[in-house]
Amino acid sequence: MAEQPAQTASPARGRSVAVKTGFALGLVLFVQALLALCLVSAQQLLVPRNMPFGVSGPPSPVVAEAASKVGLDLTFYASASALTDAADRGELYGGYVSDGPQDTLIVVPAKSFFAQTELEPLFLDAAHKLGRPVTVQTLKPLAPSDPVGAVTSLLLLPVLIGGYLAAVLVYKASHGIAAAPWRVAILVGYALVGAVLTDLIAGPGIGAYSSSHFWPLLPVFWLITSAVALAAAALQALVGKIGTLLVAMLFILIGGPAAGGSGTFLLPVYWRNIGVIFPPQSAVTLINHVLYFDGSDITTPLIVLFIYAIAGAAVIGWFGRIRPARAAARADGPDAGASAPTGPAKTPANRRRALVGMLVALGVCAVMQCLFAITYMSASHAPKADNLPLGAVGSSPVLAAAEKNISLKVTQYQDEAAAKAAMDQAKIFGALVSTGSSNTLIVVPTMSDLAPLDLALRFEEAAKATGQTLKVQEYAPTPLAAKDPFGLVQGLMLVPLLIGGYMSSTLLMTITGRAAGRWRAAQLAAFALVSGLVIDLIVCYWLQGFPSNKFWITWPVCSLIVAVVAFVAAILQKLLGAVGTLVTVIVIILLGNPSSGGATGVPYLPAFWRDLGPFLPPRSAYTLLHRTIYFNGHGTTQALITLLVYLGLAAAILIVLDQLRPEAPVPADASQAAAMAVPIGATP
Repeated sequence: MAEQPAQTASPARGRSVAVKTGFALGLVLFVQALLALCLVSAQQLLVPRNMPFGVSGPPSPVVAEAASKVGLDLTFYASASALTDAADRGELYGGYVSDGPQDTLIVVPAKSFFAQTELEPLFLDAAHKLGRPVTVQTLKPLAPSDPVGAVTSLLLLPVLIGGYLAAVLVYKASHGIAAAPWRVAILVGYALVGAVLTDLIAGPGIGAYSSSHFWPLLPVFWLITSAVALAAAALQALVGKIGTLLVAMLFILIGGPAAGGSGTFLLPVYWRNIGVIFPPQSAVTLINHVLYFDGSDITTPLIVLFIYAIAGAAVIGWFGRIRPARAAARADGPDAGASAPTGPAKTPANRRRALVGMLVALGVCAVMQCLFAITYMSASHAPKADNLPLGAVGSSPVLAAAEKNISLKVTQYQDEAAAKAAMDQAKIFGALVSTGSSNTLIVVPTMSDLAPLDLALRFEEAAKATGQTLKVQEYAPTPLAAKDPFGLVQGLMLVPLLIGGYMSSTLLMTITGRAAGRWRAAQLAAFALVSGLVIDLIVCYWLQGFPSNKFWITWPVCSLIVAVVAFVAAILQKLLGAVGTLVTVIVIILLGNPSSGGATGVPYLPAFWRDLGPFLPPRSAYTLLHRTIYFNGHGTTQALITLLVYLGLAAAILIVLDQLRPEAPVPADASQAAAMAVPIGATP
């Protein structure tokens, strides 16, 4: 009879573990699906929507023609100087002046590089059709260190993640006490340190902006990090542990995609309106206007960020000092405040341990913030082609002239059909077809979002310099989806696949107390199958991010990516414990994702990142996903082999380690583990 309770307890414990496991993986799937939905829906179709645009002079048919094709919010100015003054302040994305014998199109690349690439050809084409002579005037050009305007959104990553992680790690180091005395001072103090580090790395270190911007940007970074950290700590104080996950969802999963780093008026209207509520969009606007517009028109973002910072500090102060003091006063005794959560007894030893834990947590946060500043900024702030594969048919002086301004790896083809066959197989980014009397530059928009623009610009300059005629045309084996005109979707959907992979392993470790187990490989594999299907359904059918005839072949690709990352994370967690999650983030997100090449393409990566990419899963994952969808699987053999080798070796190592390395249980806290695993990569 004495053995009966043990016999009945075992099935109950098994059911409990199964329920917890299902809850953990369901939570990961929800976060993953939400991230995919937010990222892709916000950024897959970046086109002007109610975009502020100035006009001056008599009504122009050119403006009417252009405005009929894109969403422009036209504002009339009494003079050209008034229009340019507004553009100089960052209030407009461009303008058109029609008073005089020749029209003037004003572009403002610092406001949005992608808006310029949309507006300039649109207006020039309309002017050409209507027979109006027009010149282009550029205001606020981008710096050579920031040729595509990527620096603003890249700067958001470390300051946003730094603030979030500071709140999360300090909360964890304080044994779940979010509102303790001196918490505001600690977080604001860390924010200053993080701001200085980010500024030093991005400015003098990497050279993403000139040293003259160091001091103007320092208080900006300090405010952003403080606002995020204080608001996050306030939510933790209000709702407890679940507040950590809530902050990740609001500030990272939802606020990040709505930041509008490429230009807020390129976002769908509902995303632009959502973004106004959260810190990231105000942070992007503030950074951009301090960096390029001398601090003009920053009142609104300053108000939003100060509201978050002040409200967060007020909530922390209430829960950390005012409420306990009032409770003690009402009880008229020194022990009355003991009912408030104060953590362990305040002995000297406990104080020292708490201080050491706090310093370690902030040290980890500082390292992560520095890594975000270094990795993403150095990989992406100034994309420049190096040995960009290009085909050539015939000979032309245009090619030699173009090679003076862009690094090309030229392959000769017998005829245009042979060159297009190479494009079908994803071997080249385009081709120059010369017949002696004419030149045609063929570009492949499905290979890169930047290469077609870059090639067209360089070859048009070369044609003009050599007195040759040039026609530019597009060719795509599988045309881009209507809702993915710039080929961004595969890079966007890769992020939730990577994050879902290591989150699944992290939460299983947290729930079960073990980094591996008898059924761990099967659990991760099953999750990968479901996860790949969900992401595939959301992006393909719900968001129409790629052709529907690629749905079935994309599902196993998505599942393979999730499984590889999950297995790698499980091994690192088995070897290193909870630190393995941090190492996974560094390997997969901080090193792997920037080195993948993404939508821009591997030839635009600096040498270090270009050489590192083949050894890490994200490069192979993106190649396999992208070329499966748009190139019928051509050029995927190496990527597929790499991922399968990772998967096979990881599974074998995981089984061996589970047999040889028993481990102590890990305390379960699913929401905390999920929040720690989320942050990264959600704000490309």
